[in-house]
Amino acid sequence: MVNEKEKTKEFTITRVFNAPLSLVWQVHTDATHLAKWWGPKGFKMLKCKLDLRPGGMFHYGMESPDGQAMWGKFVYREVNPQTKLVFVVSFSDENGGYTRHPLAPIWPLETLNTMMLTENNGKTTLVLSGHPINASEEECNMFYSAFDGMNQGFKGTYDQLEEYLTTIIK
Repeated sequence: MVNEKEKTKEFTITRVFNAPLSLVWQVHTDATHLAKWWGPKGFKMLKCKLDLRPGGMFHYGMESPDGQAMWGKFVYREVNPQTKLVFVVSFSDENGGYTRHPLAPIWPLETLNTMMLTENNGKTTLVLSGHPINASEEECNMFYSAFDGMNQGFKGTYDQLEEYLTTIIK
């Protein structure tokens, strides 16, 4: 097994939002907001529950355009208001248990993600990075081989966030 201290590659995406840091933080840490933008484009949020504290969880269920339910969760390790979130991401079942990726059985069960936020002239830069933890070499290689798809997926999700922000900026 490869533990989190033995990581070799990290997935990183950076995005600048035309919104103040306090608002970008809020839409990442409030279930009401998350339910309106989180996830792949075209997916419908089925459940969105959030307990924002170290050891707390963001648990959500989504339905794909073809009707397939998919569940996920973040377990928070670190919450530094308006600057940093550290959380373990995994696929989940309806009850918050761990499951394998429904389309990629050798996907790592857990990835450790860090989200950093900074503000400059009213715009917020988000940097999200992540890597597998407690994963086999095969699982890590699967993760590393998926960076292009992950970039596309997060681009779509953050496009939805950008659109959502325009509806709530005062």
